[in-house]
Amino acid sequence: MGKQRVLSGVQPTGNYHLGNYLGAIRNWVEGQSEYENYLFVADLHAITVPHEPKQLASDTYTLVALYLACGLDLNYSTIFVQSHVSAHSELTWLLNCITPLNWLQDMIQFKEKAVKQGENVSAGLLDYPVLMASDILLYQADKVPVGEDQKQHLELTRDIAARFNHLFAQPDRPVLKLPDPLIRKEGARVMSLADGKRKMSKSDPSDLSRINLLDPPDQIQYKIKRCKTDPIRGLTFDDPERPECNNLLTLYTLLSGKTKEEVAAECQDMGWGQFKPLFTETTIAALKPIQEKYQAITEDKSYLESVLRDGREKAEAIANQTLAQVKAALGYSTPL
Repeated sequence: MGKQRVLSGVQPTGNYHLGNYLGAIRNWVEGQSEYENYLFVADLHAITVPHEPKQLASDTYTLVALYLACGLDLNYSTIFVQSHVSAHSELTWLLNCITPLNWLQDMIQFKEKAVKQGENVSAGLLDYPVLMASDILLYQADKVPVGEDQKQHLELTRDIAARFNHLFAQPDRPVLKLPDPLIRKEGARVMSLADGKRKMSKSDPSDLSRINLLDPPDQIQYKIKRCKTDPIRGLTFDDPERPECNNLLTLYTLLSGKTKEEVAAECQDMGWGQFKPLFTETTIAALKPIQEKYQAITEDKSYLESVLRDGREKAEAIANQTLAQVKAALGYSTPL
């Protein structure tokens, strides 16, 4: 029996931070040999909100270089750009036509973002969960790494696949595979440096709320000095009254490679004046090899182009096969 297939993607917008790394990318690296991995740059998703056209292509290359710098191995992982595989857009239209509108209107993230954008909210923002479903279903993925806040999107993907199979497939021969979530508890939800109750996010207007993977050491030191803490001496996990304390200890645990029990014992009598320099040193050391490898990769653009060319060819082989099966089930004619 072959390896299970894992599919995931990240938008090429903004700066990539510890939340992206610890919540997704590092998980892929650690488990990549166990699965057949398809990892893509979600540039079609990137334009569902206002974006800077001049940055889109360069941000795409940045993300691919970071994937590789963080340790993704091309022997286990296929990396490609979403818009380079036209089947993503085509399957989205086909699935749009069988997806009830109220399913999309009920999506929590759409409701939240629509309130912020007001009259400028686009049809793409409403519809992007169908595009996300197409991303996953095209590759007949067994598992999809998701954080707790994205479980609803995967549930919608399963609902769309089940509806399609019910309407158009033979009972014993489903066309689309229903994927399962792949959730890692630790590090799946990294919180903001400015507010321990909010998720670390690229969209936060304050750069002080996050540590970016490419931040230089002096910037990391400055951000940690300025991060929100509390006046209590002695650092502990899981105190609901101390969300920032729990977040910083969790980050230190993940970056240092120590266990939660080891960190709890090490930091139980510390004040912030002792902890912050320790956390700073650990963060800088953890990011240094990533930054050095990133610099080497970005200096060889032809290598990046070859990675994406090979990735597109491998992705298209699977995506186009699934698309053909979907179109056949819907009754489309075969091109002569």
